[in-house]
Amino acid sequence: MGANEKCKRNGFSLVELLVVIAIILVILAVALPRIKEARLNAVETMVVRELQTIGQSQIQYQSQFGQYAPTLAALGPPTSGTVGPQAASLIPASLASGEKDGYVFVTTLTPLGYSVIATPRTYGGTGRRTFYLDQDGIVHQNWGQQPAGAASPEFK
Repeated sequence: MGANEKCKRNGFSLVELLVVIAIILVILAVALPRIKEARLNAVETMVVRELQTIGQSQIQYQSQFGQYAPTLAALGPPTSGTVGPQAASLIPASLASGEKDGYVFVTTLTPLGYSVIATPRTYGGTGRRTFYLDQDGIVHQNWGQQPAGAASPEFK
């Protein structure tokens, strides 16, 4: 038996392993930004759905109590006691708290009705857009840190 026959190769060489690791790192570098973008799109879609839920709840509240709810807590479930104008139990407690899906929701009464503004807790981290909804039921968006308003483009 020769010396070459005794040294049979088992496994991979260090260079081969480094090449495979480099390829994996390149694939990750390309994929991660797209994954983050897809995650933000999903979160922003959930936020729009939450705004629509608030809008529907405001309509129900107005029909039950003759006015729009002044706060999200008024739309939420009661902490104790019974359902009424202070806590109509129209939206879940998680949304009535004012923070959900990485966004902060603020509702205010206006001369014509109400408005709801949703802003990311961390711009660029939990969201890239701000959203606005009022009694018209149309969701508006702003690509940036400035809060969206009635004059902002419609979300489509």
